[in-house]
Amino acid sequence: MKLVSFTRGGIASYGLILRDGRIMDLPQAASLAGLASPGANMIAFVAGGDASAQTARRLEDDAGNAKLAPAISAASSVKLTAPIPRPAKNVFCIGRNYKEHVAEGYRARGQEIKLPEAPQIFSKPPTAVIGPGDEFRIDPAVSSVIDYEVELGVIIGQGGANIPAAKAMDHVYGYTIINDVTARDLQRKHDQWFKGKGLDRSCPMGPYILTKDEVPNVGELELTLTVNGEQRQKSTVNMMIFDIPAIIQNLSSGMTLEAGDVIATGTPSGVGFAMNPPGLLKAGDVTVCKITKLGELTTKFVAAK
Repeated sequence: MKLVSFTRGGIASYGLILRDGRIMDLPQAASLAGLASPGANMIAFVAGGDASAQTARRLEDDAGNAKLAPAISAASSVKLTAPIPRPAKNVFCIGRNYKEHVAEGYRARGQEIKLPEAPQIFSKPPTAVIGPGDEFRIDPAVSSVIDYEVELGVIIGQGGANIPAAKAMDHVYGYTIINDVTARDLQRKHDQWFKGKGLDRSCPMGPYILTKDEVPNVGELELTLTVNGEQRQKSTVNMMIFDIPAIIQNLSSGMTLEAGDVIATGTPSGVGFAMNPPGLLKAGDVTVCKITKLGELTTKFVAAK
């Protein structure tokens, strides 16, 4: 299933993309069908596990029923938001998780290349999350050294702590696209990553969550990013240094993961600061992140008013 959050007529809801591209409002459709609500929002839906998914699939199969028509809209009549518009806690992020990205960073700084021995973990606050087509506002009073990073986002389904790598994929609900927008000067200035990675609107996410059953081999997914149509990044998920099971094992060690938690799994090479000359973002630029099967995530960069 392709699951989306959206606003329609100023009202926020969530649902799924039907086979013909239209969008079904799941809570409304369930009410019209006389079924129990699959959840008040996307996090509740994900937490509902198999029961919520079965309700959604039943409604999807019955989409041709006239009584469900009020719950179905043309894609053009809704505004997609991030699939999880406001995560319950910070978005977990993995830094320096593609070998060539690690190498380009050291080369740009004239340092010896050293691969990380464990996942490098930071986070982005819920206030950083925006949806497809939304704007990041470049404010020179804060930072003008703004960079992009396309990443595979992992959505946790079944929660838990101390999850072994061998069982980690049982805790994955699905996948989405994330652009880890970064203020490079703040990242360096503070000698840690939270401030440079956590600015408002610095976590574009979407356009939808694709459930895990639709992705038989996540390692084969290809990531690309373009700036104004020029390709900057291209790689596949199987090039990660620490794979998804290793990430979940490390994150969950002594720390509970919960349904709806989001993990950004790292970016491949091709980031702007490592280019010669640097290819950092400026007002007027547009990035498009694409991942196989996950659609595309467009972000506009504008001058702050």
